[in-house]
Amino acid sequence: MPAIHLWCKIMFQLLAQNVLNALQLGSVYALIALGYTMVYGILTMINFAHGDIFMVGTYLSLAGAVFLLGLPLKLPLVVVFLGAMTFSMLLTALLGVSIERLAYRPLRSAPRVSAVITALGVGLFLENITLGILGPQPRHFPDLIPLTRWEVAGLTFTPLQVLIIVMAAVLMILLDLLVRRTLLGMAMRAISYNRPIVPLMGVPVDHVISLTFAIGSAIAAAGGLLYGLAYPVLDPLMGVRIGWWAFIAAVVGGIGNIRGAMLGGFILGAVEVFTPLVLPSSTYRDFVAFSLLLILLIFKPTGILGRPVFERV
Repeated sequence: MPAIHLWCKIMFQLLAQNVLNALQLGSVYALIALGYTMVYGILTMINFAHGDIFMVGTYLSLAGAVFLLGLPLKLPLVVVFLGAMTFSMLLTALLGVSIERLAYRPLRSAPRVSAVITALGVGLFLENITLGILGPQPRHFPDLIPLTRWEVAGLTFTPLQVLIIVMAAVLMILLDLLVRRTLLGMAMRAISYNRPIVPLMGVPVDHVISLTFAIGSAIAAAGGLLYGLAYPVLDPLMGVRIGWWAFIAAVVGGIGNIRGAMLGGFILGAVEVFTPLVLPSSTYRDFVAFSLLLILLIFKPTGILGRPVFERV
């Protein structure tokens, strides 16, 4: 009996530790997935450049943090963190608006495949211009959060894990309230429901769409900062894989549904963390993630929380 009790205790601690790790990673995926689902909800378009927008936001966070740390003022780390986050969110929001205005808006009346190809081209442009400016060498994100460890009932966690989970939860709740309780959110939902009719009601469609890109890009930048702190080695191609995983999260949860993107992010975080525990190698993570996507699309094409969309004629 004591041996069984000890085994159960060890297994519970292992499960709880990995659930915490999945919440940390899933929080980042959820923040990035929100950008995909917001754009799709309004334009029924998949912004394949969003993963690279996340990458640019991460590098902007790095630039802001390095600049503030290099000042002779000896700023507290919390001020550096908030300053880097503000800097990256503002500039990444501006980048998202610029991409929408220059690349996507002229193609709204074009065949949908034109927008998809353009989005892929924008992503390649962001990757290559980052490679050209910064080079292929990985960059290390500075430590802005104390590297201490807390242990409660055999569960080990760090201030960074708590910060990532809490901050992501706050951003997701604020976005959910914005979409459901404000005039801007009402305009977003109206455009999503029937875009041709909304301008007749005085809603500035272009302005709302630009704000949607700005908000989605800014949230991706916040996710980039949190990702950089948790996984501090950055490279210009990091947005490709992370972007695809966030896209899968959005589809699994129900693309176009804000809460579905959050749910999908946590599911994909759990897939990435728990796959090495079940299968013999971590190299099966992509296989499991894409298999999950294919199975879900067969049995529930709209995702877990998604709803069927009917074409209006």
